[in-house]
Amino acid sequence: MNKRWLIKPKANIEKIETLSNSLNISNTISSLLLQRDINSFETAKKYFRPSLEDLYDPYLLKDMDKAIDRIIKAIDDNHKILIYGDYDVDGSTSVAMIFDFFSLFTQNISYYIPDRYTEGYGISEKAINWAFDNDFKLLISFDCGIREVDNISLAINLGIDVIITDHHEPGNELPPALAIVNPKQKDCKYPFKGLSGCGVGFKIMQAISQYKELDSSIIYNYLDLVTVSIASDIVPIIDENRILAYHGLKVLENNPRPGLQALKELIGIEKGISISKLVFGIGPRINAAGRIEHAKLAVQLLLSKDMDQAYDLAYQLNQKNDLRKNIDSNITSEALEMIEADLSENKSTVLYKEDWHKGVLGIVASRCIEKYYRPTVILTCSDNLATGSVRSVDGYNVYNAVDACKDLLNKYGGHAYAAGLTLDINNIDEFKKKFESFVENTIDSELLKPLQKIDLLISFNDINWKMFNIIKQMAPFGPGNMNPTFASENLVAQEYKVLKDKHIKMKVTQLGTNLNFSAIGFNMVDKVDLISNFRTFNMVYKIEENIYRDIKSLVLNIKDIK
Repeated sequence: MNKRWLIKPKANIEKIETLSNSLNISNTISSLLLQRDINSFETAKKYFRPSLEDLYDPYLLKDMDKAIDRIIKAIDDNHKILIYGDYDVDGSTSVAMIFDFFSLFTQNISYYIPDRYTEGYGISEKAINWAFDNDFKLLISFDCGIREVDNISLAINLGIDVIITDHHEPGNELPPALAIVNPKQKDCKYPFKGLSGCGVGFKIMQAISQYKELDSSIIYNYLDLVTVSIASDIVPIIDENRILAYHGLKVLENNPRPGLQALKELIGIEKGISISKLVFGIGPRINAAGRIEHAKLAVQLLLSKDMDQAYDLAYQLNQKNDLRKNIDSNITSEALEMIEADLSENKSTVLYKEDWHKGVLGIVASRCIEKYYRPTVILTCSDNLATGSVRSVDGYNVYNAVDACKDLLNKYGGHAYAAGLTLDINNIDEFKKKFESFVENTIDSELLKPLQKIDLLISFNDINWKMFNIIKQMAPFGPGNMNPTFASENLVAQEYKVLKDKHIKMKVTQLGTNLNFSAIGFNMVDKVDLISNFRTFNMVYKIEENIYRDIKSLVLNIKDIK
């Protein structure tokens, strides 16, 4: 699939040289920093050395004062508190973090995570009735609840106070909760809107810590959980999230809780923990609990204080993740066959099969987009309803497309790039038509081509160890602060070979320079014709470090060739 290359705008040379002189860095690094709004010594200091002292006052969040007053009253009056969270990584880390923290002040506390298959996403009616039957006076939701108008009303009618903490987009009608702590509320003046659900939970802890005048180190010990949520929920790693993730990675590296240490050892992460290793290693295993069975297994792991127990639970999660991978691979194959059997000019994909596994639909939607790049909905049958996951392409707000079909939906929610929904099976065909019509009329055709973002067009002369070492300090990388991607022109492969019939490895030089680098392109055997016979070509790549027999070298990880 051909990609469209988009090189980010470059700052004017005067600004570049001014920053270069101020920081004693190359123009290349200055250009990267200016693209990230780092334009002075002071902003560079905050960027390269994020400080926990720069975290925002939690009481800037709307309703935080109401939430804390009710929580403190519940603790002081020994009311039963129920911590309620979603079944994904963000919800599981939130529940484990808050339950463990609240346990410092009260033992009259329990947690509840809904069953993905019998209750679905959000605060369920079953959970509300269970809370009532067990005499809970306060329910606090994490990573869910912002759209649960009916079930929150039920809880209030049953005499249960509800505090919602969430980070998803609110609907037109807010639930009648005692307090709603969500930076995305329209009238919330909190300066950063990109917190994860666990991040909002951290602000609750921060506010309680201030109220009780606790040592800050108590809540900073939970930053390993917050960082796992930031990485796994794909929230922007800028502003406050950058501070939390920067320090959370240090906790994960040096002193993680037993459950995360067990996962690190199981996966083989010995040192150099990164956001990428959380996204592709830790996160999927925590997620596997809720996808395959029940997320309480993940919470038990994250709450574990004993390493032997943690190893056992981590092993169980790893087994469930292996099963998940087999399931999603099989379903993806079926989904791609369905698309290929009915190739059309549609701008979207909507697929339904009643026996697909509900726990992997989001993954399957993403896999389909890798092959057929368009907004995708994957549905299955659950409790006689069609339920599923929605994923989007870069630059298109798929939540708006789902919202446009709300008259056909029983329930929906999510973000610009990912959403979930439930509808009557009889409405699937009509939903498919309406969803396609909305997408067709609102999506720019260019967005249906995969986007290859490029930070800078550079010469091989710009690449050196000093440059690379500064780039490493720009981590943690993630949305909003990606590991820089470069492009270079007029390249020639001095030599190349194909590995395992699918990868290419070459020694590449740039005309007009005396430099050459090793480069590898995974799953790029289809590009061989572009580099053979000493043809000149252009290339997009990331710069990485390779260590072989204790010898370090810089290598280029190829992202595309034209």
